[in-house]
Amino acid sequence: MNTKVTIAGVEFKNPVMTASGTFGSGMEYSDFVDLNRLGGVVTKGVANIPWEGNPVPRVAETYGGMLNAIGLQNPGIDVFLERDLPFLEQFNIIKIVNVCGKSVEDYLEVVERLGDTSVDMLEINVSCPNVKEGAIAFGQKADCLYDITSRIKKVAKQPVIMKLSPNVTDIAEMARAAEAAGADAVSLINTLTGMKIDVHRRTFALANRTGGLSGPAIKPVAVRMVYQTAQAVKIPIIGMGGIATAEDAIEFLLVGASAVAVGAMNFVNPYATVEIVEGIESYMEQYGVEDIQELIGGVR
Repeated sequence: MNTKVTIAGVEFKNPVMTASGTFGSGMEYSDFVDLNRLGGVVTKGVANIPWEGNPVPRVAETYGGMLNAIGLQNPGIDVFLERDLPFLEQFNIIKIVNVCGKSVEDYLEVVERLGDTSVDMLEINVSCPNVKEGAIAFGQKADCLYDITSRIKKVAKQPVIMKLSPNVTDIAEMARAAEAAGADAVSLINTLTGMKIDVHRRTFALANRTGGLSGPAIKPVAVRMVYQTAQAVKIPIIGMGGIATAEDAIEFLLVGASAVAVGAMNFVNPYATVEIVEGIESYMEQYGVEDIQELIGGVR
């Protein structure tokens, strides 16, 4: 049974990875998860300088999911290179760094500093719905997305994955813009913009007022958008959004994703990623699927 997938020339032992912002750099989960079982780890967003993130409260539970307005809090590239990357280098795993910034120059600085490291791929986060700076505009306007993608590609030494926002009118248009600018792959979806009100305090549940909705509630939207994207572009797709089980992951593969990322479910079940890997293997055995490529894009 072959579970290997290749994205932009990078071979993964299986198609399951972590979604940025839900797994740190793996240290927090290494007591629960054998990282060597995963296809890849996508780190929390890394910026050129430390970010404090948004004021609290910044997480709220919702039906079938959660809202977060963390604001990409992170200790910055220096700490990542000194602490997190050496930790990840202990494992036989594809290392993908999620890069965030407040200007094109911020992104370029991080991309250049990662150029000569052991990092395998870069995921460019231009789609966070709870950062007030200009980053979200990059992910919501096709011309802005094209510009930042092309500029990053000029300096990047690793394959570039552009993480797409679902908070747009036409996801296929955004995917085509990323592909035309030279993106090696796209990942989607990031969170949907949402809001919750505390009726007892009669105020917003999040200090930021709005936040990103994730969890099982968004999965049907994510599956639809991955399907539309697969019809629009030829570059590989990493699908995410509400994946809780192996069956969820297989849905994404069948509509055209080459790999999947597990996010909010890590907070509910720290064993989720490995359970999904094992579940995909069981599914392939049950249905006599010799090569996972038989599943990818199987529904058209």
